[in-house]
Amino acid sequence: MKYEHLDPNKKDILIIDDMADNLRVLSSILTREGYNVRKALNWQMALTATQTLLPDLILLDIMMPEVDGYEICQTFKAWELTADIPVIFISALDDVFDKVKAFRVGGVDYITKPFEFQEVLVRVQNQLALRSARLEILKLNIELEYRVKERTGELEKALQKLQQEINSRQKLQSQLLDIALHDSLTGLPNRVLFMRRLENALNRAKQESSYQFAVLFLDCDRFKVINDSLGHLVGDELLIAIAHRLQACLIPIDTLARLGGDEFGILLENITDINIAIQVAERILQQLSLAFKLSRYEVFMNASIGITWGNKDYDLPEYLLRDADTAMYRAKAQGKAKYHVFNPAMHQEAIQLLELENDLRRAVERQEFLVYYQPIVSLTTGRISGFEALIRWQHPIRGLVVPVEFIPVAEETGLINAINTWVLKSACYQLSIWQNHPVTPEPLTMSVNLSARLFLQPNFVEQIDRIIYETKINPAYLELEITESVIMENTNAIKIIFQQLKKRKIKLIMDDFGTGYSSLSYLHSFPLNALKIDKSFVQRMQENMELVPAMIGIANSMGMSAIAEGVETQEQLAQLRSLNCNFAQGYLFSQPIEQQLVIQLLAAAPQW
Repeated sequence: MKYEHLDPNKKDILIIDDMADNLRVLSSILTREGYNVRKALNWQMALTATQTLLPDLILLDIMMPEVDGYEICQTFKAWELTADIPVIFISALDDVFDKVKAFRVGGVDYITKPFEFQEVLVRVQNQLALRSARLEILKLNIELEYRVKERTGELEKALQKLQQEINSRQKLQSQLLDIALHDSLTGLPNRVLFMRRLENALNRAKQESSYQFAVLFLDCDRFKVINDSLGHLVGDELLIAIAHRLQACLIPIDTLARLGGDEFGILLENITDINIAIQVAERILQQLSLAFKLSRYEVFMNASIGITWGNKDYDLPEYLLRDADTAMYRAKAQGKAKYHVFNPAMHQEAIQLLELENDLRRAVERQEFLVYYQPIVSLTTGRISGFEALIRWQHPIRGLVVPVEFIPVAEETGLINAINTWVLKSACYQLSIWQNHPVTPEPLTMSVNLSARLFLQPNFVEQIDRIIYETKINPAYLELEITESVIMENTNAIKIIFQQLKKRKIKLIMDDFGTGYSSLSYLHSFPLNALKIDKSFVQRMQENMELVPAMIGIANSMGMSAIAEGVETQEQLAQLRSLNCNFAQGYLFSQPIEQQLVIQLLAAAPQW
């Protein structure tokens, strides 16, 4: 940018972000609002820009190459010329520790990506107003000193004028402090003020044994849906209404703060036990369940609440808020519109979960996974007709980890797509090898479980085609297992995908039939080849004699095969045969085995 073309009457904003798209979007928005906007992709460009012309405000990303946003901010704060320039962090990092660190290194505000444009504009306007006010105060101070020196002969008049200026300055400082410590939308205390009051409460608890308090962390469960569908103005109106309703549930001594977005913090002071905090949470949930009658819409809202007891053993107030946040997520996991009280074991679980997630990311990079194979037996011939591919994680320290321990984390973090694709490709390669071996029966099928995330990817069928082409397998021998949740996600899109797979002669199996939605209507609508009866039903066949026969009957009546999982006894096998079940798998036949043992099993040609 040619700085001589900048309008000196406009506020100058420097955006530092290594993502060109972010720079372009932010620059466009702020330029449209009448600001001079300059952009820097890295620290060197940012340094050159500030040396050439000092900006009025800096928007700074944290995740930067070579020198991160924290270090850039510290450098600016250490340089006399840039020390007073306000820095607003804009980052995808949403952890409370990242935000606290941002404020510690000198940031004045923190906006979480993906950001709302109106929120960015309001916060930019606020910080520029704060800076202008500070400069005005500095100007006033200089003028005061000048007038005092110039009017020493008119002491009484000068003193009167000075008092007026001091009063003006105090009023302005009070206004600045109020702006800095309160949320501009709701007028509630913001995160900074809330943390100060939390710190005071913790210090008081350490000094007075009779003083007790609790912290509530509240997150609105459906706010994003309402905000996205009805617009940000409605969203803002709803947040104000929520704040009023929350305030009505509290007493004056309590502190209600808007921590950011649709998150609120509550400090309950001078309470006698945790039951009082629970009663407040229940009252809040009941009040939020009532309809919100806004200016143009009537909407419904609920929330999840985490509760932490104010233990004097906490070292920092941030830890109290962290644990309340952890409890809130536990409440959300229990079905939303609930509360949960934190206990120390949850913190340890959270740490272990984080360690597991980090290990899992490394495992994907290093391909620490193995595929085990469990035989599927035809109950007509009594021989092996195929295998199901089952993933295992060869952890370098913990050893072999079974799917139930890491698949939920993989689903939550989005790593499941890479893992699922790797398993599918590995299983198809193995099938191509076995099909060319002389001991392999013909035909031999390969069954692979697919997550809903992978199945709903736009390029899913193209990925399948690529794997089939690379492994040279006959797609008629490939069976894809899906759960009922896949169909429930997006019926129309799923029908199209099913039709494409059917054209390729790929088989589709409904896994864990009977444990989920279990509506017979979708069985008529989708070209499924088989239903897999969950092992929980097979193991309870003696207790409930009707369920398994009914499931087999449903499959047979619709031209589908029935596959029973978890077969462990000869009695179960005999009963399934008598019910005309087509296939079975379970420990009676074989536990999942490594690929090198499969040929030995096939060569032995076992018969049941």
